[in-house]
Amino acid sequence: MTSLYFLGLALLVIVGFLLGRSRATTAGQTSALHSRPAYHGSFVVISILIPMLLIFVVAVPISDRIVNSQAISALDPALLDDDLKRGAALRDIIAVATGRYSGQPSVALKNAADVYASLRSWTNTIIVGAGWIFGLLGIAYGLRTLSVQFRARNHVETVVKYVLLAAACVAVLTTVGIVFSVMFETIRFFQQVSPLDFIFGTQWSPQTAIRADQVGSSGAFGIIPLVTGTLLITFIAMLIAGPIGLFAAIYMAEYATPRFRAWAKPLLEILAGIPTVVLGFFAALSLAPWVRAAGEAVGLNVASESALAAGMVMGMMIIPFVSSLSDDVINAVPQSLRDGSYGMGATKSETIKKVVLPAALPGIVSAFMLAISRAVGETMIVVMAAGLAANLTFNPLDAVTTFTVQIKTILVGDQEFDSAKTLAAFALGFVLFFFTLTLNIIAMQIVKRYREQYD
Repeated sequence: MTSLYFLGLALLVIVGFLLGRSRATTAGQTSALHSRPAYHGSFVVISILIPMLLIFVVAVPISDRIVNSQAISALDPALLDDDLKRGAALRDIIAVATGRYSGQPSVALKNAADVYASLRSWTNTIIVGAGWIFGLLGIAYGLRTLSVQFRARNHVETVVKYVLLAAACVAVLTTVGIVFSVMFETIRFFQQVSPLDFIFGTQWSPQTAIRADQVGSSGAFGIIPLVTGTLLITFIAMLIAGPIGLFAAIYMAEYATPRFRAWAKPLLEILAGIPTVVLGFFAALSLAPWVRAAGEAVGLNVASESALAAGMVMGMMIIPFVSSLSDDVINAVPQSLRDGSYGMGATKSETIKKVVLPAALPGIVSAFMLAISRAVGETMIVVMAAGLAANLTFNPLDAVTTFTVQIKTILVGDQEFDSAKTLAAFALGFVLFFFTLTLNIIAMQIVKRYREQYD
């Protein structure tokens, strides 16, 4: 039904656009039209899309609810009061109706499947028919409205503006929904664990007993070891990605020939497309043993899984984030600033240091903040190269863990979402959200401060 409905929608849209554009060109001279013929055709398209999409969005859920309830009632009306039994019965009914049921269905199940198939056929026919009828009415309305002085462009741009507004609202509401869903679970967690113990505690061991008759740890939920592990790995990663990425961007933007840049820049950005699990394997199987052997060669005690190995590989991963964004920002600096510096007698190196980089500083800071946020949110590399041990240490040669690794570890397998252990994952996510939000606020303040000086 869906494919047939949208096939008719596509045909009506094409026909409506052609008729609207043709109607505009035959109504008078093109120069006398208020809007171009393409806008007239677009107005007819909008007159088709709005009613047909509304019918589909409203009618499909209503028809599904009616068909499912009637089919289940034909099997056993008592199932309507039990969500689990209703879902299982509905799956069986659909399987019988579509011929995918394994085994011999009972008479009652077959009758319910016949009711389902019959009602589904009727509702699909009604929806498709109503959609096509309103689509044709939309064509008629659009063509009747068009005239030489009709402001088709204004109407089309108004609809486009509201569509863009709706898209922006969806993005904002999605973010708000995520924040509130995490916040509610975090509140439930803080009803079982003190916020002070969570924020300032120095021990992290979320293992708790699931049932009252089990013997287990009461759990320790201090996030200080996770904070230090996250910051340590991120710091190591930025020590590698920051200078290399920035220097690569400066060379690409100011020194590289167009021929070299044409193949070097895409090759550099391939790093951003390598799956993190591949980088994690590289860190665990190649880099971590090399780091351990190098440390033992000079008398250092290096763990088999260390923050240094994870940070080095993570730094390799985020080099493209720094280099690509910084390169774009440096290229966006007006050439007039460079010409003015050269005219004052400055060398190319002095121009880059004294003029180009200060002018591009807001964008460079934004690139660094984005890279830091990417490093903070990485999971697979840390799991495979740094381990799961929540050690409170600033030694890069020790094993550490991060927020994202613990969230992943806690939520693996069957969990009881009333226990403090499981709810701790949401609390960690909430803290991580505010950490990245703080980074974004800092970046925005830096951009706002320095952009005013170079506009």
